[in-house]
Amino acid sequence: MSLSIGIVGLPNVGKSTLFQLITKKQVDCQNYPFCTIDPNIGVVAVPDERVDRLAELTHSAKKIYNTVEFVDIAGLVKGASKGEGLGNKFLANIREVDAVVYVLRVFLNEKIINVQQGIDVLRDKEILETELILKDLEIIENRIQNVQSDVRAGKKEAIKESEILKKVYSFLAQGESLVDKSWNEDEKKMLLGYQLLTAKPRLYLFNGAEEDVTSDLKETFNKNNWPFLLVDVLNEFESADLSQEERVSIGLPADLKINELIKESYKLLDLITFLTTGPDETRAWTLKKGKMTPQAGGVIHSDFESHFIRAEVINWKDLLDAGGFFGAREKGLTRTEGKEYVVKDGDVIEIKSNA
Repeated sequence: MSLSIGIVGLPNVGKSTLFQLITKKQVDCQNYPFCTIDPNIGVVAVPDERVDRLAELTHSAKKIYNTVEFVDIAGLVKGASKGEGLGNKFLANIREVDAVVYVLRVFLNEKIINVQQGIDVLRDKEILETELILKDLEIIENRIQNVQSDVRAGKKEAIKESEILKKVYSFLAQGESLVDKSWNEDEKKMLLGYQLLTAKPRLYLFNGAEEDVTSDLKETFNKNNWPFLLVDVLNEFESADLSQEERVSIGLPADLKINELIKESYKLLDLITFLTTGPDETRAWTLKKGKMTPQAGGVIHSDFESHFIRAEVINWKDLLDAGGFFGAREKGLTRTEGKEYVVKDGDVIEIKSNA
């Protein structure tokens, strides 16, 4: 499963520096077939200690992590929905991603031109979201007009779609993003087909230091359930090549904060990780939360889903504590699960099939 996260922001908010930081961590693409790297795309591994520790346990020859594809999208300006700046190109690129990271400037640096007057995170957030809302409104208005003839003809599907479209329109017309709303399964399916910009999961990245962010700002975002993360992008970029020991010696945290961004971006899409491990490789696999063992088998190989028999399952920590599969089986820690088992994050799975 290829995951794509768009990075958006107004000009001079640190978006390009963030992308340069991401590309420093770009994976060796020979391990990830079918992955084409464009100048504005970086594919990074999702940090996962479970892969490291299981690979050590089973003496794996290779480790393969989950990956996230970050897309650096041209800087957005006010009026992009009407084609200002690189508006149309920007909006076409963002439509193709699964989720969006909004980079918001909180840092004070007079040497870096601010296209807005002063630092105002809520204003900048509103500019970004308003442009996306306006573009979604345009799409919905056109679609409402297109289905009217079928509605007048009494076609049930068109009537149903028209009702959903009007519901969507009412939210957008009030300046509300669709990702914050509750939708039933039929509505979700229809929204997915429109690829609406404001329906995509998002994470707000405050670019700056801890002292640049007020408690009032944090409280506002928490109160509204707007997920955010604070990263001093320039500081991260300048220290990206240091080892953990070097970072600690100069008073920095051992791990880069960018790793947290990668993990949070992965979580945005309600995904879990299951694992496979053995002498050949230890690998992390991506699965939508709530899926069952046959679907997990299908992620590994399509035949494993259609020819699924059963799965041997154990939590990764239990496997480590038991010292390996032999010890785990002796202690009765491994379980045989059928088609109805809902896969949990951190499960180590071996699929049995007649493929």
